[in-house]
Amino acid sequence: MNWDKFELNPRIIDAAKKANIRSERDVLGASAPDLQRLTALSRRDVQLLQAAVAASCRQGPPLTALHLHRGEGRGRLSLSCPVLDALLRGGLPLRGLTELSGPSGAGKTQLALQLCLAVQYPEQYGGCNAGAVYICTEESFPIRRLQQLIGLQSRMRPDVPPELLQDLGFSDRVYIEHAADLEALQTCLSHKVPLLLARGVVRLLVLDSVAALFRSQFQEQSVERSHFLLALATKLQQLSFNYSLPVLCINQVTDVPDGSDEDLSFLGAPSLLPALGMLWANQVLVRLMLQRCHGSEHRKLRVVFAPHLPRASCVCVVCTEGVRGLPGTQEATD
Repeated sequence: MNWDKFELNPRIIDAAKKANIRSERDVLGASAPDLQRLTALSRRDVQLLQAAVAASCRQGPPLTALHLHRGEGRGRLSLSCPVLDALLRGGLPLRGLTELSGPSGAGKTQLALQLCLAVQYPEQYGGCNAGAVYICTEESFPIRRLQQLIGLQSRMRPDVPPELLQDLGFSDRVYIEHAADLEALQTCLSHKVPLLLARGVVRLLVLDSVAALFRSQFQEQSVERSHFLLALATKLQQLSFNYSLPVLCINQVTDVPDGSDEDLSFLGAPSLLPALGMLWANQVLVRLMLQRCHGSEHRKLRVVFAPHLPRASCVCVVCTEGVRGLPGTQEATD
């Protein structure tokens, strides 16, 4: 560790060196009392040491919950629909993991494709003026549906000038990757995606789906499964915070066991739960759930939890030009 980069009293640095502290992890991974015993420094000196090391690891200024609630310091990625944007107070956060769960056929992939186009618009139209990476872990990428959405952008986004729509090469800025197993996924996130991010050509990552590989490679809960899941979440969060990258993770659902006495409604729908359990839920910033309305072609998009959003929902439809929210359908949920 390069001690010269820290603006600390030389006495504190000498004490840390004598205690054989060699990395930021050694400082941040130990408690203040442990550091006091190791270095023989005062409580105040240890606080200065921890603060200096923490500041060197932070990529940007800290944001409080109040800042997040007000939308300060972070932009939003529009969903290309005023009703859906109103539900999410502007769209997806540019930092943190957003999970979209729901049963098969609910329209999760439709909304993900819509975001792959929305991210390409300039900032004044709710986008990030960059492309998207779409990682498939199950089925092949729905290229025909993407082309259909591209051809109908003039209907989906009447607020955008026609000449701008013509200039945007939508299909050229959606980068498709296939990951057949966890090793391939890790390679993609560690090498391919960072290269695209460093060049500034992408500003959205879609993982479709996050549960598929874990269900196929691990038949039951295990320490190894938890290790891989936590490593994946950590990598996604690093990419998101280092590059202000919205990360959308599509997740599968499981049925709530009959006779369960636990109140798990805060994790999802009363009868459905997103897959991967509490370990994964604790890594997610925003959890959304999309379901078909009973006896109707309408869908309901629900905010299950988010630090800056109330628990609410709205009704939407999947039409030829994309996913649209129905005005006047937003309501608070218990």
